[in-house]
Amino acid sequence: MGLALACAAAAAVLTGCSTEEATCGGGEYPVLAVGGTGSACVPNGEEPPEGYTRYPKGKVPEHVGDEWDTYWQTHTVDKDGNIVEVPEGQ
Repeated sequence: MGLALACAAAAAVLTGCSTEEATCGGGEYPVLAVGGTGSACVPNGEEPPEGYTRYPKGKVPEHVGDEWDTYWQTHTVDKDGNIVEVPEGQ
């Protein structure tokens, strides 16, 4: 039994099972607060709620702490859809 568990654990490591926390759950996509660093998850097929927008194509965070998750902690999209830096302290 112990050998079987050890083999299963080794197989999980070798096959690349991820322990990264997803930005949103299955069936959802992330959206960004316009003018701020807040975010939310919206069910697939629904539009973002008022005050939120979709992330720009190719700049969508997929996992907590990934490149785009980190980037959007200091950047946002303004009301005109431009990517801007968030003033420090916001």
